[in-house]
Amino acid sequence: MGSWREYRDLRGRAAGLISAEGEQWLKMRNVLKQKIMNPKDVAIFSGEVNQVIADLIKRIYVLKSQAEDGETVTNVNNLFFKYSMEGVAAILYECRLGCLGNHVPPLTVEYIGALELMFSMFKTSMYAGAIPRWLRAFVPKPWREFCRSWDGLFKFSQIHVDSKLRAIQSQLERGERVAGGLLTRLFLGRELTLEEIYANMTEMLLAGVDTTSFTLSWAVYLLARHPDVQQAVYQEIVKNLGERHVPTAADVPKVPLVRALLKETLRLFPVLPGNGRVTQEDLVIGGFLIPKGTQLALCHYTTSYDEENFPRAKEFLPERWLRRGSLHRVDNFGSIPFGYGVRSCIGRRIAELEIHLLVIQLLQHFEIKTSPQTKAVCAKTHGLLTPGGPIHVRFVNRK
Repeated sequence: MGSWREYRDLRGRAAGLISAEGEQWLKMRNVLKQKIMNPKDVAIFSGEVNQVIADLIKRIYVLKSQAEDGETVTNVNNLFFKYSMEGVAAILYECRLGCLGNHVPPLTVEYIGALELMFSMFKTSMYAGAIPRWLRAFVPKPWREFCRSWDGLFKFSQIHVDSKLRAIQSQLERGERVAGGLLTRLFLGRELTLEEIYANMTEMLLAGVDTTSFTLSWAVYLLARHPDVQQAVYQEIVKNLGERHVPTAADVPKVPLVRALLKETLRLFPVLPGNGRVTQEDLVIGGFLIPKGTQLALCHYTTSYDEENFPRAKEFLPERWLRRGSLHRVDNFGSIPFGYGVRSCIGRRIAELEIHLLVIQLLQHFEIKTSPQTKAVCAKTHGLLTPGGPIHVRFVNRK
């Protein structure tokens, strides 16, 4: 996206994993994948995520108490947006942002505004850089708003990164041993420049909020509309984990239906409906010659609904992802919501941890039911695949 690169050149900013290319991208990818791509590395963040989940559940009780029926939470994506932002920031910045409190800090409110501006003009921003510079004098708003949104995103990241850096430097000056999470390890490793850290923290936070919140909204929507599936998942949780056991990453393999639920949700509603590649050599696929340098687009939103790939494709059937034995694997490339290979989503393990742990604890606390206020919700494409309308659900306390 030329506009992303032009903004960074204009402001003297480095590129992160989303906007970088070539050797620069590969260097940063290799550094970051060693810290957040291995399930064992991400598992250590279970404690931070569970603290955020505890605050989210408290928030649900508050919202329920304010509802006329004592159960309904309206537009759950607003709630999951704040949870996702709080969870990702706890991992990336090693700090809390206050998203789930009664009074959200002004700096966090400012960031949310910049993020909303970015996504509200996503399609425009894709082409903003293509507008000739001489024409921007006559049509200045798209480019000006595009730059303003990125200014806000970078400002937010820089404040939190600098705060953590000062704390680490203070510890080092006192001769103390320094240990911590992702940001601390990036500082101590010195494999990325400070500008590259700013850029990657900014882009990973941007990429990890709406994507996770939309997926959670769809998962809750599907569970509410399929009480039989919800009951099966709940029974598995109670049987293998207990009614109130606070799970960690190590517990997730004990509840395979929870993992299957996420896979089936992303099959039906992949938050990124398509993927792309540029061929690096001449290829022959299906009898067609595809020359080197051809841009290929795969719409896995379409392949996910292909009956050849998924029998009864329009039905919500998480059990289709369950293994039938220790030697059985369920790999189906008709659905690849996180991409595949060297350019697969680097935040996949973080997103899965946030979603798996939250789904378990939501079902431990509540039975999720449909609300009379919510009719059938269709998907719409707005850069990401989003719910086409607000999702309202009832969180009924478990007896």
